[in-house]
Amino acid sequence: MQIGVPKETKDQEFRVGLSPSSVRVLGEQGHTVFVETDAGEGSGFTDADYTQSGAQIAQSAAEVWNRELVVKVKEPLVTEYQYLQKGQLLFTYLHLAANRALTEHLIDCGVSAIAYETVELSDRRLPLLTPMSIIAGRLSVQFGARFLERQQGGRGVLLGGVPGVKPGKVVILGGGIVGTEAARMAIGMGAQVSILELSVDRLSYLETLFGSRVELLYSSSSQIDAIVPQADLLIGAVLIPGRRAPTLVSRGLVSKMRPGSVIVDVAVDQGGCIETVRPTSHTQPTYVEAGVVHYGVPNMPGAVPWTATQALNNSTLPYVLKLATDGLAALSKDETLAKGLNVQNHHLIHPAVRDVFPDLG
Repeated sequence: MQIGVPKETKDQEFRVGLSPSSVRVLGEQGHTVFVETDAGEGSGFTDADYTQSGAQIAQSAAEVWNRELVVKVKEPLVTEYQYLQKGQLLFTYLHLAANRALTEHLIDCGVSAIAYETVELSDRRLPLLTPMSIIAGRLSVQFGARFLERQQGGRGVLLGGVPGVKPGKVVILGGGIVGTEAARMAIGMGAQVSILELSVDRLSYLETLFGSRVELLYSSSSQIDAIVPQADLLIGAVLIPGRRAPTLVSRGLVSKMRPGSVIVDVAVDQGGCIETVRPTSHTQPTYVEAGVVHYGVPNMPGAVPWTATQALNNSTLPYVLKLATDGLAALSKDETLAKGLNVQNHHLIHPAVRDVFPDLG
């Protein structure tokens, strides 16, 4: 099969769909990979690296997109809609529940769109979302600590404190992969950490993981109302696969936070779980509302593309190989991959996304 790898066009998105090592594996299986020139530069991969791995270097986006299978990192932007074709296979992150316009276009053009974030194992784990969730969770604290600095608009709190001065307070909404990794980083910095989580089983697991180093609280509206105003750094880490994230923190509650506190909502690519958060970009990552610094970059792992591209490829390559070998027939052979199908033959397929857009189903 011919596979296209475009250069990402989202603001400061430096990841790339396939690494040179992945290209080599695909070539050994008889597939031809076309990589847009400079597509891997931001991740530390040159055109020469790809050529040596067996890729064909394409000089234009159109040349790369005109392939049976297109492998990306982020969802197509409006400028890329023109390249989508009927019968084409698109394999990338989509997050359609927060993007009606893209959903409508994918349906209209007839592409078969498989979303990394909804590929799901029988035990409900999300193997292609997990590596980026780990990175985003860790970055949420790294960025949060940065924007707490006074020069960045924050209230000037050092998360770890110093002897004689109490540490900063980190509140994490959600105890899944993102929340767990955020807690690891915050603990490592010496912060005071609280996690709010709905699942009692997950709370029990987190207790075995962190013990008394983290305050573990059952997530309820009253608990959220009580603890959010105490946060120096509030991290949104809520995920419902394929659906918009629920709004857990209202605008009124944000206004009760101390001026210069910071919000990092990792769930922003699924609509966000904090009412005042809106998508931002790596170029302009923050804004201030109600005196609180808000960070809403939806492609956080793009900040560390050398790490993120390789971590993503470690997980996606087995599925890319199946699609390249069998095309759409791979979905009937692999139930996990089949759950990733969001749009096919002008129809919205994924049930969670259909629930969000019932008029498009």
